[in-house]
Amino acid sequence: MANRNLIKLTLDSFDILGYSVAGEETVIALPTLDVCFDVGKAPEEILSVNHVLLTHGHMDHAAGIAYYFSQRDFREMAPGTVLLPENLAAPLERLLDCWGALDGARPPAHIIPMTPGREYEIRRNLFAFAFPTNHVNGSLGYTIVERRQKLKSEFLDLPGPEIARLRKSGREVTYTLSLPLVTYLGDTMAGDFENLPCLRQSRILIAECTFFEEDHHERARAGRHYHFDQLAKLLPDMQNEFVLLTHLSRRTDLAYARNMVDRTLDPELARKVVFLMDRPRRRKPPRDKSDPPPPSE
Repeated sequence: MANRNLIKLTLDSFDILGYSVAGEETVIALPTLDVCFDVGKAPEEILSVNHVLLTHGHMDHAAGIAYYFSQRDFREMAPGTVLLPENLAAPLERLLDCWGALDGARPPAHIIPMTPGREYEIRRNLFAFAFPTNHVNGSLGYTIVERRQKLKSEFLDLPGPEIARLRKSGREVTYTLSLPLVTYLGDTMAGDFENLPCLRQSRILIAECTFFEEDHHERARAGRHYHFDQLAKLLPDMQNEFVLLTHLSRRTDLAYARNMVDRTLDPELARKVVFLMDRPRRRKPPRDKSDPPPPSE
């Protein structure tokens, strides 16, 4: 089913399709990389993406996984591939068995259990790297890494035939350059993963930020989610070209959140921050703590 609310934007030459509201649905696809972070309710627009990278099993992130596999089969596409925390592989197998019993045929699927530190090759020179996050048991984040072979500096001025001769003799004339393109945290609160170079150096960091209100710190801790105050301390040390914020609660007015970013962060850093669900609207200043809470959207 098409999602009429799906957001389409371009960051650093990457087209992004997504929808993310805390507790409702989260699905974020980058078709040019052939990956979809979490699957939400499996909107029609992401069915052609071959790889779903599932961070955890909460329904708002994972409810559409069986439908994703079933629809690809119905449309005579190759079976999709899901990367997911190792502890969810067996439950997903059982879920697909149950759907097979209900539907009459088990949808074909490639299920790849992932553990922290494991890589999976999406396509030639493009890899998904999994790391642990701080949300629920086994939850993972992912970095999409491009690998390129580069000629070592001492050989740059040599002619091609000489480089070929050295290669044939067994000399290592190239080195591997790893380029972290996109990091997706999924649902999480702060944790040791924040120190990973691949996260800090990703061109795009996709981070949840469920809470912004000053009196919502306890809610953030209870749900193991980020509060903006935590990200505000982290982001100045990052090297990302863009930071895409997702998973806001419907309790949080987007204009209020945008103004919090603009007033808290250095202007150059604030310009890098994009809200997935932001739509043109009148901005308003952050409310005083004594004011009543903003209306739900």
